[in-house]
Amino acid sequence: MGRQGRRLIAEGLGSGLLFACVVGSGIMAEALSGGNVAIALLGNTLATGAILYVLITIFGPVSGAHFNPAVTLVMRLRGEIGTREALAFVVMQLTGGIIGIFATHLMFDLPILQMSLKARAGIGNWTGEFVATFGLLLTILGSVRYRPDNVPAAVALYIVAGYWFTSSTSFANPAIAVARSLSNSFAGIAPADVPMFVVMQFAGAMAAWTVGRVLFVED
Repeated sequence: MGRQGRRLIAEGLGSGLLFACVVGSGIMAEALSGGNVAIALLGNTLATGAILYVLITIFGPVSGAHFNPAVTLVMRLRGEIGTREALAFVVMQLTGGIIGIFATHLMFDLPILQMSLKARAGIGNWTGEFVATFGLLLTILGSVRYRPDNVPAAVALYIVAGYWFTSSTSFANPAIAVARSLSNSFAGIAPADVPMFVVMQFAGAMAAWTVGRVLFVED
């Protein structure tokens, strides 16, 4: 298998495992928390941060471990990936992520095909997604520039924090917003609320790219 094939498989597999962890840990946390939403969110948070660290560590050297169309867009703008490969990355992120969520439903003996009923709309959530994605991309760009060995830890810690300081619980990823609309669980989002999440995520990513071009340059 060639290098490009390995990169695409890494993006699909990494996205599948990440999305499965987000949804699966939400299902498990809700089942075990006894109705305490804060405890459920804490369990969901810790699992997501842990899997991010692992996945970026093992897949970063292969594909860059984007797992996120907003990250892929910024890397395309930086000239680190070509247009055709970037589009292929996004397809693999979406496909792998959705398969991961279907596998999670199967693990928990739930209907594989679902549509979320969980409303996540309004200016608060939309602003939260802008801030969450802006901060995530700024974290990636700054870490890549100054502390490349710390990217897995920096991204994982940012997302752990983002679950708690943003009103939207920091999706910060257009692909996971789409995929989570297919799970009527703790981590779900109603399909009608996905488009504005995606718009604000890409807007946050573009803002971070713009700021990064000013801040993270050679002196």
